Amino acid sequence: MKWNKFRLRTTTQAEDIVSSILMDLGIQGIEIEDKIPLTAREKEQMFVDIMPEGEEDDGIAYVSFYLEEDQDKEEMLASVRNELEEMRTFMEMGDLEIEESQTEDVDWVNNWKKYFHQFTVDDVLIIPSWEDVEPKDKDKMIIHIDPGTAFGTGMHETTQLCIRQIKKYMTPGAQILDVGCGSGILGMLALKFGAGHSLGTDLDPCAIDATHENMEANGIEASQYEVMIGNLIDDKEVQDKVGYDKYDIVAANILADVLVPMTPVVVPAMKPGGIYITSGIIEEKESVVTDAVKKAGLEVLEVNHQGEWVSVTARKKKDRG
Repeated sequence: MKWNKFRLRTTTQAEDIVSSILMDLGIQGIEIEDKIPLTAREKEQMFVDIMPEGEEDDGIAYVSFYLEEDQDKEEMLASVRNELEEMRTFMEMGDLEIEESQTEDVDWVNNWKKYFHQFTVDDVLIIPSWEDVEPKDKDKMIIHIDPGTAFGTGMHETTQLCIRQIKKYMTPGAQILDVGCGSGILGMLALKFGAGHSLGTDLDPCAIDATHENMEANGIEASQYEVMIGNLIDDKEVQDKVGYDKYDIVAANILADVLVPMTPVVVPAMKPGGIYITSGIIEEKESVVTDAVKKAGLEVLEVNHQGEWVSVTARKKKDRG
């Protein structure tokens, strides 16, 4: 099916109002493009696969929407323009110029699949559910992954850094905590590497279904893992559910600005001698994270780089006795 795409130029101040007007007119599948910097709260909820820096905000926003090819676009556009002109009397809306183009089948949830293909991380083959394993890869550890709308396929350098460190420090039957679990890929691989149980936490409800689906696709029993929604940094109830002195490995593939306040909270959850694996750190923030790790009483074991990204691995000191 072909769709008519309309890209409307407005202001960042008005983008939410414009989107609301479009939805009130029955338009779905709205996309917003702007250069507004992330808020602290948004950074907290962004875990993997995000760019470290954005362009400077120029006050311009583009709101795109789609109409089916056989839909009366002139009638809808007239309604859109009328509503926007009425709103213009109350706030600055920009020039409201609308560019029109045509596109093939629009699937906002699944279009990303064309960019995700099977790949290897050392001797692990990570393959999406819609591709087949080639004969040459039969001897590799095969992981089937479909992140859906949750973060984490394993393609990003930050995830690969974590994967290698989890494999290196894995011990049979280890308990692992994956903070910001997204699709569940780190916990799933930890179980494949020999962990006894994995607990994943995330702020995004999409992580629940994505983790369950991926675990099931890889033959992992429900008793081997758990996933919960909640903020480990400031929610005491979540901290209590996660537990204390419990984990052999804690993995956190999160931005540095989140790792800093999270690290002292994670330490009580770790067993003495437990390993703390962090990633999602841009090179400029390396010292910020290593300083936070040391301040929390952990011993830095390794600092690894891949591309412009950094992983810091540390250990909780063992009890003397």
